[in-house]
Amino acid sequence: MQEMTNLLAQHGLTLVFVNVFLTQAGLPVPAIPVLVVAGAFVQQGELAMAGVLVTAVAASLLGDALWFVAGRRHGYRILRTLCRIAIEPDSCVKQTENIFERWGAPSLVVAKFIPGFATVAPPLAGTMRLDIGRFAGYSSAGALLWAAVPVVAGMFFHSEVEQALAWLVNTGTGALMLLAGIIAAYAGIKGLERYLLIRFLRMVRISVGELHDLMRSGAELVILDARSGMARRLDPRRIPGAVAVDINVPGISLAAVPPDHDVVVYCS
Repeated sequence: MQEMTNLLAQHGLTLVFVNVFLTQAGLPVPAIPVLVVAGAFVQQGELAMAGVLVTAVAASLLGDALWFVAGRRHGYRILRTLCRIAIEPDSCVKQTENIFERWGAPSLVVAKFIPGFATVAPPLAGTMRLDIGRFAGYSSAGALLWAAVPVVAGMFFHSEVEQALAWLVNTGTGALMLLAGIIAAYAGIKGLERYLLIRFLRMVRISVGELHDLMRSGAELVILDARSGMARRLDPRRIPGAVAVDINVPGISLAAVPPDHDVVVYCS
C-alpha cells in the first residue's frame, strides 16, 4: 500500500493531466475517480490543491480546444460523427442543441455535468463560431467547477478513499476483473439497446431514392423537417415542400397534416 501511495504522490499530477485530457478528448475513460483520489492526497499533504486544479483545468481546456477547432473546421459533420460513436448517440445532438440554443455560451460552465453535452458542446461552440476568448473563459470556469467537486469530495472522504485503495491492492487482479466486468456489462446493455432501436428504425425507414420516386410520381405526401432550429440554421438546405416542425410543440405544426396522407419525417 505504501509503494502505491508513493507512486501516486510522485506522479499524481501527471496521472491527473493524462486522465482528464483523455476524458475530454472523447475516450471512455472516467476522470472522476482519479480526481477523488487526488483530493484524498491533497488532504494528506501529498499534493497541492492548486496544482491539482490547475492541472485538471489545463488538460480539460486542451481537450476541449481540439474539439472546438474541429467544430470550426468541419461544422455540423463533426457532431454527427461524435454522436454515431457516443454511448447515447440517439439524443446527444438534439439535447446539446436545445441546451446551447437556450442558454448560449454560459452553458459551457455546466456542460461537463450533463451526460452527452460534455463531449458535444465544444465542437458545437466551434460550429456556432463562438469567440475563442469567450469559449476559453467559460470552458475554464466549467472545468474548474467540474474538477473542484470530486477533489473536495476526496478531501472530505480521504479515509474511505484510503480504505478503497487498500482493498484494491489486497484484492489485486480480482478487483480489476470486477471493474472490467461492470464496464463491459454496461457497454453491452447500451449496445443492445442501440442495436434494437436501429433495427426497428430500419423497418420503417425510406431511402432518399424511394422518396424521390414518390415525389416524382405525385404521391400525396407530407414531409416534416424535425431538425432543431439551430440545425436548420447551420444547414439551411431542405427537402422541397418540407414543413418545419418544432419538436418541443409538435402539435402546432402537425394540426394541419391530412390524416389520409403518408408522412415522411427526417431529422439530423
